[in-house]
Amino acid sequence: MNVPLWFALAVVGYLGCKLIRPPLWLVLVLLLGGYLIADTTLAPVIDTTIK
Repeated sequence: MNVPLWFALAVVGYLGCKLIRPPLWLVLVLLLGGYLIADTTLAPVIDTTIK
């Protein structure tokens, strides 16, 4: 079964927010921070560190 990555991330994110109940500000900060870092010169460094 092939599941698109965006769908799998959406399901995991929804379940994580539903079960763990983090504060809304923390969710927004993490989403905004990830979006902003992805477009900087740090993105390749983070990518190689993770892999």
